[in-house]
Amino acid sequence: MVVNTEGYEALVEYLASSLTLFEGLSVSEKSITIEDVVTDLIATQLMTVFLQNPDIEQDVRFQLMQEADLVLADLNQVLEGIWLCEASDVQISFLEDFISLVKNLFDSAILKIY
Repeated sequence: MVVNTEGYEALVEYLASSLTLFEGLSVSEKSITIEDVVTDLIATQLMTVFLQNPDIEQDVRFQLMQEADLVLADLNQVLEGIWLCEASDVQISFLEDFISLVKNLFDSAILKIY
């Protein structure tokens, strides 16, 4: 649906080429981590997709949730070395923009279905 598209592959390449934004991070037990940011943003964007498309059938909702889990797993893999590190404002901003682009892919996938 989304993860196996050229658009998604291009986004992952974009993320990989932007890894310099995530250099020099340290593990933090008290502050918000990269994992926290990514998880929250993906959940928020997925909920937005559902709110914007209240008539989506249940099986499509489950497909979208599975795809969101795959996106989370991919981001975890790409950002594995810094997953539990404290996120800076610049990194949070980048991740917000990046995950918004992923949401656009979900929106496009829904338009193709309906």
